[in-house]
Amino acid sequence: MTQPAAVPVGSAVTAVRQASLREHNLALVLRQIATAARPPSRADLATATGLTRATVSALVDDLITGRLLTEVAPAPRSGAGRPAVGLTLAGHGPVGLGLEINVDYLAAVLVDLTGAVRHRAVHRVDLRPVPPAEAMALVGDLITEAGAEADRQDLALAGTALAVPGLVTATGLVRLAPNLGWRDVDVPALLGGHPVLDGCGLGVDNEANLAALGELHAGPPDSGNFIYISGEVGIGAGIVLHGALFRGARGWSGELGHVPVHPEGRPCRCGGRGCLEQYAGQEAILAAARLAVPPAVDTGPTTAGTDRDRPAVPTPGAAVARLVEAAAGDDPNAHRALVDAATALGVAVAGVINLLDVDTVVLGGVYAPLARWLAPTVEAEIRRRVLTAAWSPVTVRAALLGGDAAALGAAGSVVRTVLEHPARWLGRPGR
Repeated sequence: MTQPAAVPVGSAVTAVRQASLREHNLALVLRQIATAARPPSRADLATATGLTRATVSALVDDLITGRLLTEVAPAPRSGAGRPAVGLTLAGHGPVGLGLEINVDYLAAVLVDLTGAVRHRAVHRVDLRPVPPAEAMALVGDLITEAGAEADRQDLALAGTALAVPGLVTATGLVRLAPNLGWRDVDVPALLGGHPVLDGCGLGVDNEANLAALGELHAGPPDSGNFIYISGEVGIGAGIVLHGALFRGARGWSGELGHVPVHPEGRPCRCGGRGCLEQYAGQEAILAAARLAVPPAVDTGPTTAGTDRDRPAVPTPGAAVARLVEAAAGDDPNAHRALVDAATALGVAVAGVINLLDVDTVVLGGVYAPLARWLAPTVEAEIRRRVLTAAWSPVTVRAALLGGDAAALGAAGSVVRTVLEHPARWLGRPGR
């Protein structure tokens, strides 16, 4: 008879704790409900998970009490017996707050467990002349507004994530954001004392990474390999491989805007020359289309962390809208600017595809409304330059989440944490 394998002396053998088993089962049940095609009943969950009906019922009761689940009217049935009550994610419980700070705007969204947007705010302001502490005070205003809206709707803030256009460490330190002029900005320290964030946590990540995660979860099940390109004043990229975000060895992958497309070309804010963003960034396109906005005027410090005392400054947002109108009206300057930008973008993207073999390019940020004019030229460059293009075509499309992708991705990251670890939410004091 075969003897059981011996356990070496000193090996760490840990029994599964009852609490760990409950955490696992709560997540299992919640995941089944979140991914079900129709609201399952308790009996359906017992069959799908292999848990007893009594265990499922107890877990479901806890999740309903914690406002993570809600019961829905049963579907009519033709057979005998009383129809079973269905279960679905609750829209009246925890929400994730997603924030984005970019060169020319701030944004905030609240998203509930069902994915519904419960609040959205976008504030157009040129942040290049604004010191980091003052910029964070403006973000604080958006947090206050979002917190008040959550209270008004009787929603509980589960957490907050902030998207930043720069290199971000695991602790939330922004090492470098060239287009904002930031170096070593400790964002959590600047925002950590905000009362709305007390007890709910703050995460900070690169805006293209969070946007790519938002696209991943918004897209079809087979959309697991793509590069998301965030076209703003700068150009960032979020790389998704096999359904997971690829961050690189030190977490700083995706700086597509600083890939040189003309090695001895225009100087860039990063200190290099010929970077992609100097040819395909928002400001470069607007300048080539003769729609560039005037440089921001230094209006002095604001008070109380608000922009109400700052005179209105023209921002690129309105110019991008005019660019879309000009392109739709066959303006030759707009068309030439977009073709030139798309050519540079296609050159850089083709290199990424040759290296990583992704099958989809997602155009986000200001590229999303311009995708109609950008995509054909980007596709043409890919066909010219990608070795496998003849038998492995690459799709180039606009972002499903449009210009809100980074903020929505940030909020979605909070929501997914609740769905993946419901026991943490249920055990949180004062939830």
